[in-house]
Amino acid sequence: MKRDEHTDRQIRTMLMSARRVAVVGMSRSPAKAAGQIPMYLAGRGYDVIPINPNADCICGRRSYASITEVEDQIDIVDVFRPSDQAAAVVREALTKRPKMIWLQEGIYSDEAEKLARQEGIPLVYNRCIMVEHQRLVGADGRQV
Repeated sequence: MKRDEHTDRQIRTMLMSARRVAVVGMSRSPAKAAGQIPMYLAGRGYDVIPINPNADCICGRRSYASITEVEDQIDIVDVFRPSDQAAAVVREALTKRPKMIWLQEGIYSDEAEKLARQEGIPLVYNRCIMVEHQRLVGADGRQV
């Protein structure tokens, strides 16, 4: 699977300037990547907003059924949904005008990429946000 062409510097800058992350498909299970990774981000100071229509609350945080229900500005939309659902998620995310959309490792859609590009929103794909954060920012939040 192909990977986006963002440089390390671009991703580091985006991660360091973001504060609010909406996680589409956040899991109630801390054992799953879709539960563990958002909690890693929360532990690094990000305001994590769960997006999961099957839960009212995840890890003590209000969960929303869709991105459009979130009233606050969203910096990053982090997507834990299958590739065939990525375009629909990106289409919805674009209504919130986030600074960036992140498709987790193993997730890619040509249509999602085109949609984000048309709106001028950076799309990172087929990468793990936690791995990239650790690599480029550092687990302690200091720039590597």
